[in-house]
Amino acid sequence: MGTPANVVRLQPVGIEFEVEENETVLDAAFRQGIALPHGCKEGQCSACKCVLTGGEVELKKYSTFALNEMERGQDYILLCRTLAYSDLEVELLNYDEEVLSKSIPVRDFTGTVTSVSALTHDIRLLEISLEQPLKFWAGQYVDITLPGAETITRSFSMANSPIESEKLAFIIKKYPNGRFSSRLDGDLAVGTAVGLRGPYGTCFRRENRSGAIVLVGGGSGMSPLWSILHDHIASGEARPVHFFYGARTRNDLFYVDRFAELAARHPEFNFVPVLSHAADDTAWGGAKGFVHEAVGAHLRNAGYGEDVDVYACGPSPMIEALVPVLQMNDVESDRIFFDKFTPANN
Repeated sequence: MGTPANVVRLQPVGIEFEVEENETVLDAAFRQGIALPHGCKEGQCSACKCVLTGGEVELKKYSTFALNEMERGQDYILLCRTLAYSDLEVELLNYDEEVLSKSIPVRDFTGTVTSVSALTHDIRLLEISLEQPLKFWAGQYVDITLPGAETITRSFSMANSPIESEKLAFIIKKYPNGRFSSRLDGDLAVGTAVGLRGPYGTCFRRENRSGAIVLVGGGSGMSPLWSILHDHIASGEARPVHFFYGARTRNDLFYVDRFAELAARHPEFNFVPVLSHAADDTAWGGAKGFVHEAVGAHLRNAGYGEDVDVYACGPSPMIEALVPVLQMNDVESDRIFFDKFTPANN
């Protein structure tokens, strides 16, 4: 017989679940459909930081930026690095009742590449068909593993709506020497079998809310926002939606015609591309500068007060510049949902 599983009890929500030997607490929660706060899943970001109030644990290797020595001495832990050596009592530092209620068990899926196409010079659309449907909320992501002598796993957000549960689309930015993204031009042939694991992520569309929606994206941050936008439209909820997309030049824009069609059909929708390197582009009549500046100007003029939901997906510098702007314009912290996209280190 194997070693009996240990039980983790989460306070103040009173949820209990089992964790197996050599399984992290976060993975055990995912497996059983309990969506706890998380980010990188690799001990780098501190999103899953909690306090251990009872029990014996060991922490796998982590970054001291995510959990410093003083915090560790005060029994703070990172759930993505924590192995249970007894039953545990854990106090959650931040949690969202809606996220917990929307939990979907993380599962493994097998998929087949059906298409790879270029949207811009460095952004690709990857389409994968699944053997079984994947249930997810708009804005969530999966880990995709490519086959080969050296398996490569990366996290990507779905661009399709949740109703398309067997045909997934991903908008992916190519990085120089990126071990995954460099395979998108020719190497990743149609018909290639890939592994997927998910869904993950807490930056998903919240339902039955009031007020405006502001979407803010940059680069491949378009992927989850495209899903959220179409899921919102399909829901029939009548809310003003403003989508700000930051790019360098006009060469970095895509789906412009599709956004124009959406705006023509839905008068409450507005798409605002913002170009940061278009100072000399006299033919560009749109917004110039950084996307967080355009969002700040919009919020000041719109005067939503606290009645607005903001979904922001894109590179870390964009998110870090945007959050203070939102706070200065009285956007409630529990109505800001973001997903930082960071290039992989390996």
